[in-house]
Amino acid sequence: MRIISGNFKGKKILDPKDNYTRPLKDLTKESLFNILQHSNKFEARIKAAKILDLFSGVGSFGLECLSREASYVTFIENYKKVLPILKKNILEFNCSTKSTIIEKDIFKELSFNMFKQKFEIIFMDPPYKKKFLSELLKKMFQAKILSRNGIIIIHRHNDEKDEFYEFFKILEEKNYGISKIIFGKFV
Repeated sequence: MRIISGNFKGKKILDPKDNYTRPLKDLTKESLFNILQHSNKFEARIKAAKILDLFSGVGSFGLECLSREASYVTFIENYKKVLPILKKNILEFNCSTKSTIIEKDIFKELSFNMFKQKFEIIFMDPPYKKKFLSELLKKMFQAKILSRNGIIIIHRHNDEKDEFYEFFKILEEKNYGISKIIFGKFV
């Protein structure tokens, strides 16, 4: 895995040694960032943005955003085997002052009301078998943490049939091999 563009272009990202963590593949990540940069379906931009990276893993998405001049990334991850790798990647990229790691279980321990700022981009890359995305989106919606022109990006397995509440509008959906990327917003 590597950084695709920006200040850290070409720099390698340390990846996990277990099969439980599923980092975002370079091709999928490149396509995702091309859509973010060029889509006419939404206005969210990375430069100077505040990013919330849920289920961060090794930090591939958030580090790519920092490379592309996002102002700040909040990483949320609680898997003990991947946290040391995430921390090491942040140190290797010298991004400690532009990021925070919250080590909490998103479904059980995290309250989105703890955030005092709004995010321009929220990225969710949960384990493929997690089924509670609608409830998670509902908590985010109620906490009003997405900025007015903000975007939510969800990385899922192609076979997953998530049902979303009416307040979450899907703007674009793309398939890449066994995964799909959903771009949406709150309405």
